[in-house]
Amino acid sequence: MTLDILKNEIQEFINANIHSDVAKLAFKKNPFPEIDFAIILNQITAKSKAENKLPTWFQTENIIYPSKISVEQTSSEKTALYKSEIISGESLIDLTGGFGVDDFYFSKKFKSVVHCEMNYELSDIVNHNFQQLKAENIKCFAGDSIDVLKNLKRKFDWIYIDPSRRSDIKGKVFMLKDCLPNVPELLETYFNYSENILIKTAPILDISAGLIELSNVKAIHIVALENEVKELLWEIKKGYSGAIEIKTVNILKDKIEKLDFDLSQNYYANLGLPKKYIYEPNSSIMKSGAFDAVSFLFEIDKLHGNSHLYTSEEIIDFPGRTFQIEQIIPYAKAEMKTFLQNKKANITVRNFPETVENIRKKWKIADGGNMYCFFTTDLNNAKIVLLCTKIKTE
Repeated sequence: MTLDILKNEIQEFINANIHSDVAKLAFKKNPFPEIDFAIILNQITAKSKAENKLPTWFQTENIIYPSKISVEQTSSEKTALYKSEIISGESLIDLTGGFGVDDFYFSKKFKSVVHCEMNYELSDIVNHNFQQLKAENIKCFAGDSIDVLKNLKRKFDWIYIDPSRRSDIKGKVFMLKDCLPNVPELLETYFNYSENILIKTAPILDISAGLIELSNVKAIHIVALENEVKELLWEIKKGYSGAIEIKTVNILKDKIEKLDFDLSQNYYANLGLPKKYIYEPNSSIMKSGAFDAVSFLFEIDKLHGNSHLYTSEEIIDFPGRTFQIEQIIPYAKAEMKTFLQNKKANITVRNFPETVENIRKKWKIADGGNMYCFFTTDLNNAKIVLLCTKIKTE
């Protein structure tokens, strides 16, 4: 870590070029020959990525940024805030600290937080940044996290781990054992230092596969940001063998959509033909696979066992998108020509044999407009198209 990057004139140059084309900037003469221009360009790139994702860091003076990849891979402030609200206690140790965004938010809820990071330079950067952010109850340790645990010789209320996928397993099925650290292998070791563990994994991890690898799972949080699943959070408690709760969360600009259900409970969906309103679950619910639970818990009908669209006569507050059905047509040549050919529409397919691309090409349907079309299959196995208008929910 070089503190030369914090010189006023260099920081002014970085801030003045936040929205510049860095590739073009690289061909210009380095105005600060005493420091490698590549380091300055990386600060510009990384800080620009932090503008929306990490506004607290972006707006704080004298922050040093690591590689742009570290910024891309770190939690956003919004998901870090959510994590800090689901666990609590006196002390927490993060075994895979990274850029430290999660720990900054944990430090607002825990009296003491320990940040472990294998990369010594990144550890120095994070320690410096915590000082600028006035996060005085976080201690940074560089090196192997198991060594840190052994050397500290203490127990924590929580252990937090964000294992990274090894680079040599490209193309293989994503398993926790293929990550560093190998959590399934080290779980019993971790239990010597805490009875509670929170594990963050990428959304690509299959939930059923994770449950095979992990024991003592108490809850799984599926966290989406603006309807894009960003992470899975696994609450592990030593000795726990009870029911596993699934918590789906979709963090939006003005609200948070939530749906909780018991993984061990058998939910039964009621099937029904399309009524006045149609509902499409958000991405966190889709990831959970809780399709029958949605019908049961909200007391709304499912269009088909495999369609994952829901309907009701009266509108309800639903965690996802809500539409009013204006017309229901069979997927047939005459009806398609009359209602959709050469028109503009937003198209979604659910349990339907054709892709959006094929449908658009076949019927010359342009993208956009105020019409929303769901190509799907009803409970009688008939191929239908729902012509809808979107309902704006508060």
